[in-house]
Amino acid sequence: MPESKGINLNSFLENPEVKKVITPFTDDFQERLDFQPQACKVFSNPATRLESDLEYEFDIHPATKEALPNIIANTVQRVIGIETPDSNLEKNYTRQRNIGIVFSGGPAPGGHNVIAGLYDAMKKANPENRLLGFIMGPEGILEKDFIELDETLIKQYRNRGGFSMIKTGRTKIDTKEKMALARENCKEMNLDAIVIVGGDDSNTNAAFLAQELINDGIQVLGVPKTIDGDVQVKDKNNKILCAISFGFHTAARAFAQNISNLCSDSSSDVKYWHVCKVMGRVASHLALEVALQVHPNMCMIGEEMADYIDSQRQKKAEASGVTDYTAFGMTLRHLSRVICNTIVRRAEAGKNYGVIVIPEGILEFINEIQIFIIKLNTIIAEYNQTHDTDFHSDFITLEEKINYLRRMARFSRENNGIFVWNTRDDDLFSDIPAFFQEGLLTERDSHGNFQFSQVETEKVILGLVQDYLKIRQEEGRYKIGIKPEWFDKTLKKEGFDPDYYGPVIFKNYKTNEPFLLSKDALISIKTLNIELVRKRIIGKNDDIPPVIQKVFQATIPKFKTQVHFYGYDGRGNDPTWFDCTYTYNLGLTAFSLIANNASGQMAAIQNLEKDFDDWEPIGIPIAPLMHLEERKGKLALVIERAVVELDSPAFKVVEQIRENWIADNPGPDQYRNPGPIRFSGRSVDRKPLILTLNNLGEKG
Repeated sequence: MPESKGINLNSFLENPEVKKVITPFTDDFQERLDFQPQACKVFSNPATRLESDLEYEFDIHPATKEALPNIIANTVQRVIGIETPDSNLEKNYTRQRNIGIVFSGGPAPGGHNVIAGLYDAMKKANPENRLLGFIMGPEGILEKDFIELDETLIKQYRNRGGFSMIKTGRTKIDTKEKMALARENCKEMNLDAIVIVGGDDSNTNAAFLAQELINDGIQVLGVPKTIDGDVQVKDKNNKILCAISFGFHTAARAFAQNISNLCSDSSSDVKYWHVCKVMGRVASHLALEVALQVHPNMCMIGEEMADYIDSQRQKKAEASGVTDYTAFGMTLRHLSRVICNTIVRRAEAGKNYGVIVIPEGILEFINEIQIFIIKLNTIIAEYNQTHDTDFHSDFITLEEKINYLRRMARFSRENNGIFVWNTRDDDLFSDIPAFFQEGLLTERDSHGNFQFSQVETEKVILGLVQDYLKIRQEEGRYKIGIKPEWFDKTLKKEGFDPDYYGPVIFKNYKTNEPFLLSKDALISIKTLNIELVRKRIIGKNDDIPPVIQKVFQATIPKFKTQVHFYGYDGRGNDPTWFDCTYTYNLGLTAFSLIANNASGQMAAIQNLEKDFDDWEPIGIPIAPLMHLEERKGKLALVIERAVVELDSPAFKVVEQIRENWIADNPGPDQYRNPGPIRFSGRSVDRKPLILTLNNLGEKG
């Protein structure tokens, strides 16, 4: 190795202090690896048994009974600690087993601790037990691609984020051929059980695999994973069985920490609006948790958009004796106005900056967008069927497609609305940015569905916001407020009399208001010049004094944005104490279910919203959770995704206090700094704030 500046690099790299600098194994990293999560009290016993809890009831769909007859009668099972197991229980509990585990879908912080908990429990029961990790998700089952997981390997990943140990994949075992191959491979491997760690689709897959393998004596268990937080389980009487999936808390905290940094940047640079889109296509749980963690100036909750009622439009329709279905659900136009109003209010308080949090799937909650998609799908399908051709081949450009829709709207008007596309549709569609119009009119997927994932949500919303702000600015209703003291000091410094110019420029001069706002008519240097000439402050051919120009320019807002997407970074984050402990106990629970011959169950921890001492490991029957839902153009049995409940204490709190977060006053912003993620120590974040508030709300 060459020498540099008299340094022998070989010797230099062997220096212990240098090694300490360049090693990937930092002190914090090692501390995380050495951290031992707490285990629920029942797991301190030599063995456990399962006890059916018949308190919980489910509305079971007839199609589920038909598809999953061998596991449909499963009940909620509680894990009970046994201090002195009898010989039969001990023999079954401690017999040698081969257990497979697979990650399915996107990564979520804490997955490695599911493996660690399962491994520790099975080795405690019988050191001869074997744990086999399938590589790259369910594809590993089909390809029989696996590795045996031992203490040496698992030790490298305890309490770490990601799914790096065995990777993950999105392959579905969803055909007869794949099921048959999975069954054959599991039998050849002499597996006793498989644990599938995944979201709603993956746990649905686990149920079907459990049904397929039950007669072969191979158990299949699911574990609830998704950072979106949309895997939540309640029975038909709204009793909570699983409050949140693992990974949610860590992802929300990771996003919150980054967005909190943007709050600091925004209030320092005072010229940007940071628009932060967080993952959550179907549900807005992450956006709600981030809002509680950070207190952004604005937070949009998709479920709230869908629940919105335009009372003015409704009253107008009722007076005419008709029902206006478009009065239900917020429109894009209205949403842009809501955002604009906040931006204008803060600008008038001298705060031409801020932070907005929106969920990734907010457009899917907008009523008119759903109507557009349904109508356009119908129009395109009917056109193809009627003309025995392809709509997109006949109308290649966006202009051609829009002209076709306009002809439909005209024909609808002339024929008393018999066509799908009417003039109101046409007017609303014209308000949408051209690139989004093109997106809505793009070719459907192979199943005829609109490809929502291709839409740049924030670009659609910001385009409308910028257009409306421009209108407000041209009308003189979008100004930056300036402090009277600054105006006074600035003019006096240049030898000008503030009281001479103030009444001409500002509509609220000498009113003791905290911020001065320029007159509505003054929207440019040109209009200012006209006003100064009219008031005979300057002559017709005189220039506006530079200091007056400087003051006036300070009142003219420039809407600048920075757009950020938070998703993949949170999926790979090292887990919080909550997720470290939650997932470790999920692994312990999974083994208890296996050791007690359960199959078709989801390992879960009840009472997550309470203190750790109240946590209770349970098994939840997967089959009763299923219902029919359209997926890829077909009805399929799936687990229903949980959305934000607008009557929950957590949402009600945000709804009540977020007006304060706008902070359109001279005081400081209300940003909250959640601090760094910790997995131990005095300031550790014990659980999601959503769960804390909901639990406090239950207590009253």
